[in-house]
Amino acid sequence: MTALVFDNRFLRELPGDPEQGARRRQVRGAAWSPVTPTPVAAPRLLAHSPEVAALLGISAQRLHAPAFAEVFGGNALYPGMQPWAANYGGHQFGHWAGQLGDGRAISLGELLADGRRWELQLKGAGPTPYSRGADGRAVLRSSIREFLCSEAMHHLGVPSTRALCLVATGERVVRDMFYDGRPQAEPGAVVCRVAPSFLRFGSFELPAARGEQALLQRLVDVCIDRDFPHLAAGPSRRADWFAEVCTRTATMVAQWMRVGFVHGVMNTDNMSILGLTLDYGPYGWVEDYDPDWTPNTTDAQDRRYRFGAQVQVAYWNLVRLAQALAPVFGEAGPLQAGLDAFRARQADEERAHLVAKLGLDACREGDEALMARFQELLQRGEMDMTLAFRGLAGVDPRQADAGTLEAAFYSPARRAEVMPDLLAWLDQYAARVRDAALPGEVRRRQMAAANPKYVLRNWLVQQAIDRAEQGDPAGIADLLEVMRHPCDEQPGREAFAQRRPDWARERAGCSMLSCSS
Repeated sequence: MTALVFDNRFLRELPGDPEQGARRRQVRGAAWSPVTPTPVAAPRLLAHSPEVAALLGISAQRLHAPAFAEVFGGNALYPGMQPWAANYGGHQFGHWAGQLGDGRAISLGELLADGRRWELQLKGAGPTPYSRGADGRAVLRSSIREFLCSEAMHHLGVPSTRALCLVATGERVVRDMFYDGRPQAEPGAVVCRVAPSFLRFGSFELPAARGEQALLQRLVDVCIDRDFPHLAAGPSRRADWFAEVCTRTATMVAQWMRVGFVHGVMNTDNMSILGLTLDYGPYGWVEDYDPDWTPNTTDAQDRRYRFGAQVQVAYWNLVRLAQALAPVFGEAGPLQAGLDAFRARQADEERAHLVAKLGLDACREGDEALMARFQELLQRGEMDMTLAFRGLAGVDPRQADAGTLEAAFYSPARRAEVMPDLLAWLDQYAARVRDAALPGEVRRRQMAAANPKYVLRNWLVQQAIDRAEQGDPAGIADLLEVMRHPCDEQPGREAFAQRRPDWARERAGCSMLSCSS
């Protein structure tokens, strides 16, 4: 087999912790700590992403060799791997939390493949100096969720970290899923996450908070050189970098809003400096449309990270990042310009998604009000967001009716209540579509690409989890295959594109989730 080539610039170019091992400690003046994954009893490959394996140059022969599960379960290393855990801080639920770091994630190395650099990171590989008293492990249910969502988001066109594989550990992990004092032993697993970089806003916040200006400046320069090499050298390079961080973040969150994704834990330590969706914990997709919905039980009261607040939270997080970077920039102007760029990009993205989702020719005067009115009707009518927007493509602009939207209603009573206003809106919408004058097939293709038929609904994932916990991992691959083509019609797979069933409305793992791993 061809050797994998690693070039671990993060370790080579940034200061590391002189102490080895997983002893819990405050790590100062260092961006990382050397730590080795803790071996597991019986690593076994449960699932993998063919696209990510190809991206990394990992052959089928290597993938199915016994050594693969050993490496990606944490029991062995390929030549060139140098494992580490990253040091960072963050604002959690609006409050500074100090040092956080990779408490249950261990990076194996930076793999060079086809001219690109990919950091391979095991989540659930054992304790690190940043575990804060936890065991550094992950349970099967959360690992399945992260594996599937990483890939589903990529195929939806949403910037995201990727997932190479899911490995069962053959060990049990004790977790108190509901935080009610009744912990249970669950099957353990490790997921391999893949990204060009796992640097996050909190990577810069921690040295700034500690007054470690040399480390902060070094982090900025290494990040730009390694992860933004396209930026031209010169006096504006750092300003250009921060502006791009802001615009990438705006694009990412706009894509979340397009498909109805709710991250659930938008703490600054969960915000990628590359504008990638990072850290899939208590996420969810909006089903019956509600801008105030959050999938996170920890956030159930304040709803800080609710669906409709994600744009504002992203901006708040960028302001925290700008404050951390102020010592490096020395003046506020370039940082404010970056924040302004976020606002401008977010508005542009919102208009572009409106045009695509409604099947229009351009965003004209009155179109934003048209979209806002439809969203209001979705909420009043308790309609499924994904099915409703998908159904719009079937509306006949010559004689609009609600027939193609029937599958979206959860409540007959709400349907009856909202129907007169919905029909009036459909008449207005049909007139706007006629005015746009797009050929019917062009409009339908445009809308199909913007409005997925299949999204990773929590209850679908829970069904795959239930099967896997009973010893049958085939449901993971089945669901991944559907999510590889979210916007296509897939005959025979209509069961994956249904409204949330009644049994899933209140069931744990299907409606709301905790931060428990």
